[in-house]
Amino acid sequence: MKHNFDEIVDRRNGDSVKYSTKFYPPETIPMWVADSDFKAPAEVVHALTSRAEHGIYGYTPESEQLKSAVASWYDKRHQLAIGKDHVAYCPGVIPGIIYGIRAFSEPGDSVILQTPCYPPFVQSVERNLRKVKRNPLILKEGRYEVDFDGLEALCRQEQSKIFILCNPHNPTGRVFSQSELSRMGEICRKYGVVVLADEIHSDIIYPGQKHIPFSAVSQWAAQNSVTFLAASKTFNVPGLNTAAYYCQNPVLREGMERERAACKGYRENIFGTLALCVSFEQCEYYVEELCEYLWGNLQYASEILRDIPGIKPVSPEGTYLLWLDCRELGLAQAQLVKKFVNQAGVGLQSGTDFGPEGEGFMRMNFAVPRATLETALKRIKNVF
Repeated sequence: MKHNFDEIVDRRNGDSVKYSTKFYPPETIPMWVADSDFKAPAEVVHALTSRAEHGIYGYTPESEQLKSAVASWYDKRHQLAIGKDHVAYCPGVIPGIIYGIRAFSEPGDSVILQTPCYPPFVQSVERNLRKVKRNPLILKEGRYEVDFDGLEALCRQEQSKIFILCNPHNPTGRVFSQSELSRMGEICRKYGVVVLADEIHSDIIYPGQKHIPFSAVSQWAAQNSVTFLAASKTFNVPGLNTAAYYCQNPVLREGMERERAACKGYRENIFGTLALCVSFEQCEYYVEELCEYLWGNLQYASEILRDIPGIKPVSPEGTYLLWLDCRELGLAQAQLVKKFVNQAGVGLQSGTDFGPEGEGFMRMNFAVPRATLETALKRIKNVF
């Protein structure tokens, strides 16, 4: 491999949330928040270093290069021509989704989520005085499936205005199929529900799976959705707070721009824009190598965990997140978390952070060097 994913980098003095002792003791191996322990591509590091040496970091204009880089990336990776004029910057996927929530609903309206789900989705809805409507995914024989009847029942409600689609799904790792996406889109079309599609994990896909952008499933989907993406998960640059969204419908784009302007969310980060552009324009090799390395990590972790009584890994089809079904251990959630942290010395994320559907589950981030993963799994196996 061109990139050394086995390299162990000390992050404890690097302003890292993941390694902060505010969350876990220093002797704990943190495998919770979704950033990786891999260095960004050398091309990104070089570009950022060179730009830093310039010495002046003034306000930036709107980057046409960012728009072109995003459009080219989707064309190259997902065979979808979105057009650079349909792309806009936002300071993160969640801020962008908040623009959409505020643009396409009113206080008191409902936003539908497929749960368990990424905690900031719920926070973004509730803090903007909208109501969360949960449509739990159904765990069937170790794989999560969409409850289409439940989705339709929620979309049918008059106050339901928005459906937030996370694909690949966090935390379950599902990569939704063409037929699943088409059916979700058809239900939303039937009741006039706008789709906000979070596709931030769309580059991390495992053998036998293919990411299909929601906007590609039908003409209606293309005209009634806003899609959000970033280089942050794939290339490990989340601290640079740079993302983008694209939307083909000019009316929806106008609504997004209105809210973005209201929040003054259009001023780009010099280094974030540069990192995104270099990643998408020069570092496709890194994605291929990353997915190969993560697939090896996943196979190793799954083999070890399957031998531990009471823990069942839900094998992800995408993302570097492993959802662990620990319900057979018979522990209350607080006890489960303490057992992992205090006895095994491994800091996973509690399943209940993702909603009540996560009771008895834990989420593991396996985007770490193989040696780190081996140590963590050895600790877990020794305790459980």
